Amino acid sequence: MLRNRFLRLRSLIVIVLVATVTTLCAQPPRGPQARSPQVHSDGRVTFEYLAPEAETVLLDGGQFGARDLPMEMDTNGIWRVTYGPITPDIYPYAFKVDGVTVSDPANVDIFANERFKASLVDIPGSVPLDHAIRDVPHGNVHYVYYSSDILDTIRRMLIYTPPGFEAGGDRQYPVLYLIHGGSDTEETWYKVGRANFIADNLIADGEAVPMLIVMPYGNVRPAPMADFTRDVVEEIIPYVEANYPVVADAEHRAVAGFSVGGGQTLNIGLTNTDKFAYVCSYAPWTRTEEFQKNFGDWDPDAEAINENLELFTLSVGTDDFLYESVLQNIADFRAEGIELEANVTDGGHTWMNCKKYLATTLRQIFRPAR
Repeated sequence: MLRNRFLRLRSLIVIVLVATVTTLCAQPPRGPQARSPQVHSDGRVTFEYLAPEAETVLLDGGQFGARDLPMEMDTNGIWRVTYGPITPDIYPYAFKVDGVTVSDPANVDIFANERFKASLVDIPGSVPLDHAIRDVPHGNVHYVYYSSDILDTIRRMLIYTPPGFEAGGDRQYPVLYLIHGGSDTEETWYKVGRANFIADNLIADGEAVPMLIVMPYGNVRPAPMADFTRDVVEEIIPYVEANYPVVADAEHRAVAGFSVGGGQTLNIGLTNTDKFAYVCSYAPWTRTEEFQKNFGDWDPDAEAINENLELFTLSVGTDDFLYESVLQNIADFRAEGIELEANVTDGGHTWMNCKKYLATTLRQIFRPAR
């Protein structure tokens, strides 16, 4: 009987081995694979793109200096180029394949945007940057859906909760409402701006207070852009305050945003200084009907606004295409007697600057009253 069991076991092993070999042999051999991006220790980066039938492939990395850089194809059909060293930061890039711009299929990090689909490359610094993933306590980012009667639709927003957050706990938190740029999405401050990691790091270092960061979807076309102001004030804020342990007063609310979102920040914050004590606008796009309606023929109660606002900042880079426009905004608000802090830096209209502006804002807001 023992011998029969042994023979049956041996037969079973043979069947399994034959089936395994047959399965492996039935699978086609893997072809060449592109590995991209490859970030080297010296700050150089190798980019690869598999396109054996293409006639030309260019690296489109203008924000780190490699605009339309020719790539060379090897015998496996992989186009390749190494560029750098690149100044540490997170940058968008793409490939131009026979004139068609495409994202990097070998890279899962995609720029969240409705008009272009660039990929992202993260060049770490020798000293961790504000957005770096560090060994500190981390918060969470939640995808949340809410019903907007103002816009007559279901909309999505992201909400960052800080380390140690307990939905049913006794602690109540302040809230930053953070708005993306035009054609960006509610994910852009998370996936490109790394708002969560910046907050994690600054909270761990004692440079920012624990807070919620609400990242709504700001594009409301074809509805009038002014409807987004109502959506924030009448829908989003009540939703957050009904579902999260937050302090429901102006001293514990801030609004900030970039580009079109920077213009929306001004429209939302400065027309509701009874609801926001902190208004921080980054390179705002203000050539809109809503902005003109709000501030074109403005006769503000400057004393009341200054009394309500703990902080009002306007930020812009000297290479930003909106630089002169923002300087005019600064001058116009000051001419009306509105107190503000101007934050003029180097750099352009980029998310590299956005991360710096956000880090500055997080260090400033919700501090003890001046």
